[in-house]
Amino acid sequence: MSYSKVNYHDVERVEDAMHFLREPLDTEQVGVTIARCKPGWIGRKHDHTDNKQEEVYILIDGEATVTVDGEDVRMGPGDALWISSDATRQIRNGDEESAFVLVSAPEFTETGDDSEWSLRGFTG
Repeated sequence: MSYSKVNYHDVERVEDAMHFLREPLDTEQVGVTIARCKPGWIGRKHDHTDNKQEEVYILIDGEATVTVDGEDVRMGPGDALWISSDATRQIRNGDEESAFVLVSAPEFTETGDDSEWSLRGFTG
């Protein structure tokens, strides 16, 4: 089959906010997470140094702050934030519910042949 479809409401929520869609969609090169954050919700501080996975956080609704390497980045609806794999990140929600789409992808490395690329470290 050349596509897969899932409704994130049908995917079990993790950490009271996250719906991880990589496995239900059976993706190989990209991870997608829907985060519906309740007022005052604080995510786990983490990085992706070990798996070299970069991320893009897109705020769809509400307001939130993402702390990246100790720097607070305030986000409003429509804002997109790229975060390198080695940066520490943490979402801190404001006084109202917010909704994010989080996209992650592995680092691509050259294999030596100009036409070849390989995936490294992707866990989704």
